[in-house]
Amino acid sequence: MASKFAGITPAFYACYDKEGNISPAGVREFTEYLIGKGVQGLYVGGSSGECIYHSVEERKLVLENVMAVAKGRIFVIAHVACNNTKDSQELARHAESLGADAIASIPPIYFKLPEHAIAKYWNDISAAAPNTPFIIYNIPQLAGVSLTMSLFREMLKNPMVKGVKNSSMPTQDIQMFKMYGGEDFTVFNGPDEQFIAGRAIGADGGIGGTYAVMPELFLAADEAFKKGDMERAKGIQWDIDAIIYKLCEAKGNLYATMKEVIKRRTGIDLGSVRAPLAPLAESDEPVVQESVRLIDEAIRRWA
Repeated sequence: MASKFAGITPAFYACYDKEGNISPAGVREFTEYLIGKGVQGLYVGGSSGECIYHSVEERKLVLENVMAVAKGRIFVIAHVACNNTKDSQELARHAESLGADAIASIPPIYFKLPEHAIAKYWNDISAAAPNTPFIIYNIPQLAGVSLTMSLFREMLKNPMVKGVKNSSMPTQDIQMFKMYGGEDFTVFNGPDEQFIAGRAIGADGGIGGTYAVMPELFLAADEAFKKGDMERAKGIQWDIDAIIYKLCEAKGNLYATMKEVIKRRTGIDLGSVRAPLAPLAESDEPVVQESVRLIDEAIRRWA
């Protein structure tokens, strides 16, 4: 299991047409682009995919078009969480029917639920796709709920729970989940800014929101790590971090900025972001230009 899901897994971005609707053609083009870059998998329908602003039918449409292109060339993890169990189960069943390699879920947000209710939510989702591995998405800074060890141990009673996408900032969490999950349990590094640190402490690979804007750099960093060239891996990570810091300087939402950078560098137009996320502002032009320059220079240096 761990080897199957190892490597670089970009979090897939929402692809819109000029009217702001999901673009099936855009989804397919972007999927093919990322596969062509050599990534090992895709994480579809998560935070980077603006999932909380999409309807159930829109989320199905995105996954259907990703799967139509992927065709087993890479693994696909479908994030299926909605803020209610019924819709989450519908997406889980849909993902399994399409042959997704795994499903994933954040905990329910807004209401602060006890751990037994969170466990039931996750187990109910898993039961709706009984033949598909389930991956817990731990992102406490956005969900408002942490994956505690007591909740983790409870979830390990479900034999289909096969991994954690860990986006908490302490790398120690990766080590704990890996230790108690067992040798075949997959842990993904979440925070892109500490990808190499996460790999060093035990992460099998990474799922990240900035991977798709610079896949060459994360692939190069992972390759350096696997070869034991930690100086090179650290150098690439520092360049990645400088790029992320620059991207975050924009007034517009990070994903609006990254989509514009992708458009400038590749010609692929993914549209903007869905309200209430903020689109790019005119004042963001220098940030976009400098981000393009930094990415191009880093790729020439490392990839």
